[in-house]
Amino acid sequence: MSAPERPLRADARRNRESVLDAAGELFAQRGDAVQMDEIAERAGLGVGTLYRHFADKQALLAAIIGRRFEAMTALARAADETEDPWTAFETLLHGYLEAAQADAAFRFALLGPEEPRWSDIAAEKTDFAEITERVVRRAADAGRLRADFSAQDFTLITRGAMANMTGTGDWRRYVTLLLDGIHHRPGT
Repeated sequence: MSAPERPLRADARRNRESVLDAAGELFAQRGDAVQMDEIAERAGLGVGTLYRHFADKQALLAAIIGRRFEAMTALARAADETEDPWTAFETLLHGYLEAAQADAAFRFALLGPEEPRWSDIAAEKTDFAEITERVVRRAADAGRLRADFSAQDFTLITRGAMANMTGTGDWRRYVTLLLDGIHHRPGT
C-alpha cells in the first residue's frame, strides 16, 4: 500500500501549474513535436523541475487531460441537476465540446498519436464517466434519447466533434446531424 500523497508546497504548486500552462500552449501550437526542454523554458523553469513533476511527456499529457476533466466534471454535475433529461444531455454535450474547442492541448492529448495514460487520471475520468452515464441513462429512460445510447457513445460523439474542430471543420453542424439521429422525440 502506498503512502498518501502530501499536498504540494505553494511554490511547487505554482511550478506545476506553470508547466501545465506552458505545455498546453506549446502542444496546442505544435502538437507532439514539442520537447520537454522547450516546455521547461516556456514555463521559466529548469528541466529538472519539470521532471520532478512529470516523468515524461505522457505523464504531462495525462495531467493536461486530468485538469480539463476536473472542469468537465463540474460542468457534468451542473447538467445532472437540470430537471429536463434532454436539456441535461445537450447541456453536457455542448458544454464539453465548447470547453474542448477552447483547449487545443486537451484535444491533442485525447486525439494525439499516443493513447493517454488513463491510470494517471483514473479518479478524474471515473467521476466524469459516472455523471455522464447518469445523464445519458436519465435521457434514455425518459424516452428522449435512443434506448441503446451509452456513455461510450457520448465519447464517440465528442471525439468525432473534436476531430472536426481543426481547419474548416464545422463541429456544431456535425453534432446537430448526430443529435437528429439519436434524439427521440415523443410522438414520432
